[in-house]
Amino acid sequence: MDRLVSMQAFTRVVDVGSFARAAESLDLPKATLTRLIQNLETHLGVKLLHRTTRRISVTTDGAAYYERCVRILADVEEAEQSLTRHNNSPRGTLCVDTTAGLARMVLIPSLHDFYNAYPELKLELTINGKPIDLLQEGVDVVLRVGALDEAMVARRLGQVKLAFFASPIYLRRFGTPADLTELAQHKAINYLSNRHGREMPWVLSRNGESSEILLPSAISTNDADVYIGCALEGHGIAQISRAMAEPYVQSGRLVEVMSDWQTEELPISAMYPQNRHLSAKVRVFVNWAADLFSRHPHFGVAPQQLAA
Repeated sequence: MDRLVSMQAFTRVVDVGSFARAAESLDLPKATLTRLIQNLETHLGVKLLHRTTRRISVTTDGAAYYERCVRILADVEEAEQSLTRHNNSPRGTLCVDTTAGLARMVLIPSLHDFYNAYPELKLELTINGKPIDLLQEGVDVVLRVGALDEAMVARRLGQVKLAFFASPIYLRRFGTPADLTELAQHKAINYLSNRHGREMPWVLSRNGESSEILLPSAISTNDADVYIGCALEGHGIAQISRAMAEPYVQSGRLVEVMSDWQTEELPISAMYPQNRHLSAKVRVFVNWAADLFSRHPHFGVAPQQLAA
C-alpha cells in the first residue's frame, strides 16, 4: 500500500465530502479510491469514515488522523519543492476563481507573461462572484472584491475605486443631482449582494459628513455587465468602478455625477483555505497577481495600505 497516496485519497474525500468528486479530482477510478480508503482503514485498524447512501461523515479517529495527514502531506510537498524549485518552475493545474471584471481587465491581458514565467502551469479560470467552498469546488485560490471571508487566509492585492455615473439619456430626462437632497429624488440601478441577496446601499462622504442611502430603483442585478448595461440605457444612476466606467466616459456614453462626494474603496483580495499549506503554484500566482494590481492605474494602492 502506498501510504502517501492513501493519505491523499482520504484527505480529498474529507475535503469534498464525496467519493465520486474526490476520485474525479484525483483522476482515479472511484473503485480504486474506495479500495485505497478501505486498505488504509485495515492497516490502521480503525474506521475513518461513516458511509451511507446519503452522506459521508468523519469518525472521531478519522478527524484526528485527517489533521495529521494534512500536515504530513504539506511537509512532503515542501520537501519536494525545496529540491526542485531551483531547477524547475511550479507545475500542474492551478484553479483560480475570480470575477469577470478582474479577469478581463487585469489577468487576461498579462497571461502571456505568466506562462512565459511558469510554462509548466495550467490555469483553470472560473468566474463566480458568489462565496464558494474552495475545498468542495476544488479551487486553489479566489480573487474577490469587498468583504473578506474570515475562514480563509487573505492577502490584499489592490482596491476598487467607485464613483457615480449616469447616461446622458437619463440626465436629459431627470437632471443632474448636485447634492444629497437632489440625489434622493432620483432612481438608482441597485446592485444585489452575492452574500445576502439584498440591495446594497451607497455610502457617501464629504468634508467629514457621511451618509448611507438606498435609492428606489426600477431594476437591480448581481451581474456587473448587466449593471453597466442598464446604466448605459438610462435606467438610473449607478455606482461603478472607475476602471469599468472609463471607456464609456471617454466615449460620452456615461457622465460622472456627485463628483465632489467620495464613495467606498473596496479591497481586492486573494484568499485560500487556512488549513492548507501554501503550495508553490498558489504562491507564485498570488505574487504575480499582487504585482499586476500594484501597477494597475485604477486598482493599485499605496504600500502602506497593502500592509494595513
